Amino acid sequence: MNKNQITTIAAIIIVGILFGAFVLFKGNNKAADEASVGHVDSEHHAGKDGEHKDEKGDADATHHKNGPTKGPHGGQLYAKGDIGLEILLAEEGGDPRFVVYLSRHGKAVPPTSGKVTVALTRPDGQIQDIAFSPEKDAMKSTTAIAEPHVFEATIHLQTGKESLQFPFSKEEGKIELTDAQIKSTGVTLQSAGAAQIKSALQMPGEIRFNEDRTAHVVPRVTGIVESVHADLGQSVKKGAVLAVITSTALSEHRSELLAARKRLDFARTTYEREKKLWEEKISAQQDYLQAQQALREAEIAMQNAQQKLIALGAGTATAGPLNRFEVRAPFDGMIVEKHIALGETVKEDSSIFTLSDLSTVWAEITVPPKDIDHVRIGATAVVRATASDSKAAGKVSYVGSLIGEQTRSAKARVVLSNPKMAWRPGLYVNVELIADEVQVAVAVATDAIQSVNEKPVVFMRIPGGFVAQPVVTGRTDGKQIEIVRGLRPGVQYAAAGSFVIKAELGKGSAEHEH
Repeated sequence: MNKNQITTIAAIIIVGILFGAFVLFKGNNKAADEASVGHVDSEHHAGKDGEHKDEKGDADATHHKNGPTKGPHGGQLYAKGDIGLEILLAEEGGDPRFVVYLSRHGKAVPPTSGKVTVALTRPDGQIQDIAFSPEKDAMKSTTAIAEPHVFEATIHLQTGKESLQFPFSKEEGKIELTDAQIKSTGVTLQSAGAAQIKSALQMPGEIRFNEDRTAHVVPRVTGIVESVHADLGQSVKKGAVLAVITSTALSEHRSELLAARKRLDFARTTYEREKKLWEEKISAQQDYLQAQQALREAEIAMQNAQQKLIALGAGTATAGPLNRFEVRAPFDGMIVEKHIALGETVKEDSSIFTLSDLSTVWAEITVPPKDIDHVRIGATAVVRATASDSKAAGKVSYVGSLIGEQTRSAKARVVLSNPKMAWRPGLYVNVELIADEVQVAVAVATDAIQSVNEKPVVFMRIPGGFVAQPVVTGRTDGKQIEIVRGLRPGVQYAAAGSFVIKAELGKGSAEHEH
């Protein structure tokens, strides 16, 4: 073996020794690090199964800065010293209620070992004191916790001589929106407050002829139609000739009038002659009295013949054909029905025309029994057509006192002016009646009311966003609606654009955390 080979072998041996020493050194350092880590973790997690060790509450309190942790029942767990309190909002049995579990040294204790109360502050500033009563192994609030479940609360625990307090808060259902987002979405804010509400009733109705200004025209004499001057839908003036009828009965009445006139003239002449002769002592008084009696009878006969013609509407003029009868319009109006034709025979009681003055019409209302007491004569009503945007105001002129046997409702009517003939008989309408006007303590804009889970809510403004506040509504006038329960005066809420917030709620931006 030469010198060079010996040198190479020595170098290989030296490198192998150095590498082995390096590997041995790294292994020792890793073991030391693992031992150190295990020591630290064992000091912090000294309890069984990885539970936090709580030596008089100091270790856990130091680690969690006195904040709540998750308890074994799924609620928020608070601890001070050796006392533990777990609170959760449970919905078992329907209504959500607070449930509290007590423990000492990490072990459950009976609910009778302490007294718990909760002072709950709502976003609108309302403060509610919640009492608890023992129930099995826990304490349950004696009253339900109404939605929304957004609040700040203080839990008071009294155990013997110890009195402890724990802060508790919840933001379940909060819709987070900044002021900039609210402005950009077009949501407007208003404050709930007192308002004057005009209570209105909505009832169906129908436009009908004003029967006080509607006439069924009859000829009053039997005869044959000689001519017809009026057409269906034609507007006519009072006294206008609608039709001409030739009647033998009318001819007889006029002949009777002519005869009565002749007899009256003769009786008057006889009376004047007999009176003059009696005054001159030429004739007897008896002749004078007989002439006077004949005159009186002739006058009565004349009046009777005139009244017959006047009753028929024929007048007392005898010029022209005696059998000609003119049917005339009794007032200004429109021909709405026509039952007459040229050459036909009509009876004296036949309805040949129906004439109606459409300058005014009736809106006839169907009033259910429960609303009869609210419908009064003289009340203001707004009538809206169902088939168009037409609307008009009027006064209630009649309220029926009887309930229909078939409809089980009463009738009322509103008189409407109809100068442009927009309200046509037969048109269906909706009638809004102002029943009364009252002052309410709390009201909001009708646009603010939204439906969540089929219940009315108002989106109440809270710091950082909104929350759906369930409400009970009352009377409304279409613009404002009364809030019977659920909202306090002065609270801000989303008015116009509240549907945008409802859409955000539907997206799941706020989750239900019971």
